[in-house]
Amino acid sequence: MGTSGSTCGGTCAEEEQRTEVTARSPTAQDDLILRSSVSKQSPSIDRRPVKPSIDVQQGDLASTKTDVIIVCSTSNFLRENILKLGGDAIQTSYNTQLKNNTTNSLITVATNRKFPSKQIYFLPCKCSEDENLLRDALKNFLATVIKAATAANYQSIAFPAIGCGKMGCSVQSVAEIMVSEVRCRIKQYPISVSFIIQPEKQDIYDEFQKQINSDQPLKKIPNTRTISTSIRNATIEVTMGDIITQNVLLIGHCQVDVIVINSSAEILKETILNTAGDDVRQSFNAQIASNPNALLTVTSAGRLSCKQIFFLRWKPNVDESILRQSIVDFMWNVIQNILPHHYTSIAFPAIGCGKSACTVNIVVKTMVSEIKKEIQKRNLTLKVRFVIEPRQVNVYDEFCKQVLASEVDRNTTDDTLPSTWESPTGNKICFIVPKTSNECKTIAADFRRSMQGSDKEIIKIERIQNPRWYKQYLVHREDFRKTHGNDTEKVLYHGCPENAAYAIAAECFNRSFAGKNGTAYGVGVYFSSNAAYSHGYAHPNSKGERFMFIVRVLIGKTTAGNSSMKTRPVGFDSTTDGNHIFVTYHDAQAFAEYLITYK
Repeated sequence: MGTSGSTCGGTCAEEEQRTEVTARSPTAQDDLILRSSVSKQSPSIDRRPVKPSIDVQQGDLASTKTDVIIVCSTSNFLRENILKLGGDAIQTSYNTQLKNNTTNSLITVATNRKFPSKQIYFLPCKCSEDENLLRDALKNFLATVIKAATAANYQSIAFPAIGCGKMGCSVQSVAEIMVSEVRCRIKQYPISVSFIIQPEKQDIYDEFQKQINSDQPLKKIPNTRTISTSIRNATIEVTMGDIITQNVLLIGHCQVDVIVINSSAEILKETILNTAGDDVRQSFNAQIASNPNALLTVTSAGRLSCKQIFFLRWKPNVDESILRQSIVDFMWNVIQNILPHHYTSIAFPAIGCGKSACTVNIVVKTMVSEIKKEIQKRNLTLKVRFVIEPRQVNVYDEFCKQVLASEVDRNTTDDTLPSTWESPTGNKICFIVPKTSNECKTIAADFRRSMQGSDKEIIKIERIQNPRWYKQYLVHREDFRKTHGNDTEKVLYHGCPENAAYAIAAECFNRSFAGKNGTAYGVGVYFSSNAAYSHGYAHPNSKGERFMFIVRVLIGKTTAGNSSMKTRPVGFDSTTDGNHIFVTYHDAQAFAEYLITYK
C-alpha cells in the first residue's frame, strides 16, 4: 500500500509529495463523546481526564497535532515519506527496531519534535478485497495500536484510511469497519481518535463522516434468520449474531445453559471477559494461575445471559487430519463436561474460522457431524446453537449446508419427490423425457421462446433425478419462504460444456468453479432468465451438441452485484445485473430440474 496525494495523508497510493497543513473540517465529535476516563496516568503525560471521541479531519497525517500518529508499515510510500520527513534520528530508531522485529510487531518511535505528535506507531496490515479478511486485518490492527497507546497513557491518536489507495479496498467497507471497531475499542480503552483524510479525497472523507454520524452503525447488520434441524430429542440451530448478546443466547424463551469459547482465541476471550465482568475475569485468571495447563476452565456467566462459560483450549493445525481430530476432541470434551451438570442447551462460535483461517469446510463439517454423533450415541436431549459472526457469510452458509444435509438424510422420504419422477434404477440420475409427453413439449416451447426465435434442434431433454440435492433444495426453499414471507423461486437457465453438465447433475452447482465465465456481478454461480444469453456459455462438444440446464433458483433478497463481491453482501441472498442475470453463493440455493441437449 502507499499514499496518494499528500505526503502522509489518509490513503495509500503513490503520488506527489504534499506537506501543506489543511484546516480541520467540521466533525460530529460533540455527538460522540463517551463517559469514561483513564484508569492509569503516567507522570510524563497530561493528566487531564480523557473524553473518548471519534472524528474525521481533512488534512495531512504528518501535520496532525495528536499524541500518536499511526503508519501502516506495509504502505511503502507512506512509511518512507514519514521517515524522510522525520530525519536521520527517526530513520535510525526505526531501522534498529525493525532489524530485531521478527514477528511483525508494533514499532514505536519518538518524534523528538520533528512532528506535532509525540510518537509514531508503525504496524503492518495485510489488507484484502475480501471483506471478511479485511475486517479481521483491520480489527487486529486497531486493537493493537489503541491498546498500546492507552497503556502508555496517551490521550489522542490519528489514523489514515487504511487500504483505500493502491490496495483498492472498498471505501465504504474500510470506513464502516474502522469506525465501528474504534467505537467498540474506546469503550474499553478511553482515547480520542481522529481519521485524517487528504483534502482532495472528498469521497473518503464523506464516507467516514457518514459512518461517524451514524448512531449505531452495527445495527446495519440484519437480524439474519435462524435455521434448525431435529435429531431424535435434540435440536441443532445455526444463527448469525454476536455470541455475547441476549437474543443469541436465548433458545425459545430460555437462556442457553453454556457458551463455549476457545480460550486460545484472544480477541473473543477478552470480549467475553470484559462483557461478563470483573468477577468472571478474576475467577478465570485465578484458575489459570493455579493450573496453567488446564484444558478446560469453567466460570460463572457474570453479566452474560447463560449459566456458565466453558473456556476450552484449542489450537488449529495446517495438517487436515490433525485439524479434524482436534475438533473431534474439542466437541467430545464439551459434551463430556456438560453431562454431569445435566445442562440441556449450549452455544458455540465457529472455532478456527476467523484469524486462524482454517479450512471452513473441514471445521464446519466436523463440528456438525461430531455433535450429531454425540447426540445419537448418547441419546441426548439437547439444544445446540452455532453462532456465526454476521460478516462471515461463507461460514454461515457452510453451517446451513451441513445442518440441512443432516436433516435430509434423516427425515425426508420418497413422498417428497415429484410425481413425474421415474422409479430409480441403480445410480442413474438423468432420465430422458419422452418427446410425445406434455412435459417435454412445454419445456421445449419455453426454451425456443427464450432463445428469441433462434432455430435450434432439441436432441433430447433429460430430467434430473438427484434425490439428495432435491431434498436439500426443498428445505432451503421452506426456509426462504419463512424468512421472506413470499415465494422468491425463479425458473432460470444455465449453459455449460458437456463435461460440466453431467458433473453438475451428479454433484450440484460447484462454487469452486465460480469466476471461470466472468465475475461482473459477483464471484458465484450465474443464471439467466434469457436462454439466448446462457447459450453463449453452452460450448459445443465434438458433435456440435450444446447443453443447457433449466434450473429452479431461490433468489431471495437480491441486490446489484459487482466484480469485487466474493460472496453475497450481508442481508442479501443473491446479486443481479438488475435485469435477467442472477448470481447465487449457496449450493442448495438452486436445483437443476432439466438438461436440454441441442444443436
